Amino acid sequence: MKFTKFIPIVFSFLVIGTVNAQTPVTLQNALEYALANSEVIRQARIDIDNVAQKVIETKAGALPKIDINSSVTGNLLVQQFILPAAIGGGAPGEFIAIEAGQTWNAMSQVQLSQQIFNKQVFTGLKAAKSSVELYRLSAQLSEENVMQQVAANFYQVVITKEKIKVVDANLDRVQQLESMIKGQFENGLAKKIDLDRVLVNKSNLEVQKLELINAISQQENMLKYYMGMPIETEIALVNDPIENMEVPAAPVMNNEPFDSKSLFSYRVLNKQQELLDFQYKAIRAEAYPTLSLAANYNYNTQSNKFNLYSGKALNYDVSAVSLSLKIPVFDGYSRRARGKQTQFEIQKGQEEMKKTDNGLRMNYDNAKKQIAYSMQAINAQKANKELASEVFASARNNYKNGLASLTDLLDAESELVKAQNSYNEALLNFKVAEVELIKSKGEIKTLLNK
Repeated sequence: MKFTKFIPIVFSFLVIGTVNAQTPVTLQNALEYALANSEVIRQARIDIDNVAQKVIETKAGALPKIDINSSVTGNLLVQQFILPAAIGGGAPGEFIAIEAGQTWNAMSQVQLSQQIFNKQVFTGLKAAKSSVELYRLSAQLSEENVMQQVAANFYQVVITKEKIKVVDANLDRVQQLESMIKGQFENGLAKKIDLDRVLVNKSNLEVQKLELINAISQQENMLKYYMGMPIETEIALVNDPIENMEVPAAPVMNNEPFDSKSLFSYRVLNKQQELLDFQYKAIRAEAYPTLSLAANYNYNTQSNKFNLYSGKALNYDVSAVSLSLKIPVFDGYSRRARGKQTQFEIQKGQEEMKKTDNGLRMNYDNAKKQIAYSMQAINAQKANKELASEVFASARNNYKNGLASLTDLLDAESELVKAQNSYNEALLNFKVAEVELIKSKGEIKTLLNK
C-alpha cells in the first residue's frame, strides 16, 4: 500500500517525541498511521515476504542440482597388497608386498541431478503459490481488524471527552448553586446541611471528572497501541462537533444482499482448505513412481610428490550417466493413515467455514439491529436530555423563589447528568455499531475517505 500522502503526518508524530507537544489526530490520520505502523500489520507483511522465499525453496526441487567436490589425500603409509612372488618371477610359494597407490592422490568431481518426474514436487509448487495468496489474504484481514479496533477506540475517547464536558457543565451549575446557598446561609436563609449537600455533590462531580480523565489516558494509550504508535507520544484527537454525530452517517439496509464469501475472514478459511487439499494430493503422490537423471564426472590424480594435476602425475578421469526409477510398493500403510488424517482436517475445515459463515451473518444482522436501536435511542435520549434540562431549569427557578426544596433541585441536577451521559452512550453505541456494520460488509477502508 502507498502512504505518500501520509508522510507529513508521520513526520509530525516523530517530531512529537522531541517537542512534547500534542498533535491533532483525526480518525483518518489514526487509520492511515495504523496501516503504516501497526506491528500486527507489519508482521503479516513479513509473513508474505517469508512465504515468497518458501516458494523459491519449493521451486528448487524441480530445478537441476549441481555439486562440485574436491579432495586431496596424503598417505603417510601407503597401503600394500600381498601377492604371490611367482607373479614377479620369484619362487613358488613365496609372497611379496606391493604398494597399492602413491603418497599423494586427489579427486575432483562434478555431479548433476535432475528430477524428470516427481508428482510430489509438482504438487508442492501449486501449494506454494496458494500459500502466498493465503498470507496476502491474512494480511488484508489483519488490516481490517486493526482498522476496526482503531476506529472503535477513537470514538471511545471522543465520547469520554464529551462526558467530561458534561461534568464540567454540571460543575459550573453546582458552583453557582454553591455561591447562592452560601450567601443564603450567611444571611440565615439556608441551613448548613444544605450547603454541605451541595459541597458533597460538587466533590462527587470532581471525583467523577478525575475518573474520566484517567479513563481517557488509558483509552488513548490503547488507541496508540492499536495504531503502533509509541505510548509516550502526546496526541489530541480531533472530531466533528458532537451535534454532527447525531444524524446517522450510515443508513440501515434491511434488504441489502449479504455475501459472506467475499469477506476476508471467509476467504482465508477457503484458501486454507485449498492448501489442505494440496497436502492430501501430495500424500497420494507418494504412491507414484519417480524418475530422475544423474550424471557425474570424476578427475583423479596420483603422485609420490605433491605435483598433482600436472603432467608428471598419474591422471585419469571417469564419467557416468544414470537414469533412476523408483516405484513405491509397500510403506506399512503410513501413507494411507496420513491421507486419512488430512481428510479429517478437511472435514473440520468445512465445519469451520459453515460456522464462520453463520457468524459473519450474525455480526452483520446484529450490527444492523444495533444501529436501528441506537438511532431510536439517540432520538429518545436527546428528547430526554432536553426535557431534563428544562426540569432542572424549572427546579432551579422554583428553588430561587422558594417554591422547591434543595432535594428537588439536586435530584433534577442528577437526572440531567444521567440523561446527558445516556445520550453520549447512545452515540457511542451507534458509532461502534456503524464501524461493525461497515467491517461486516468488507468496506472498512471506506473510513479512510470519510
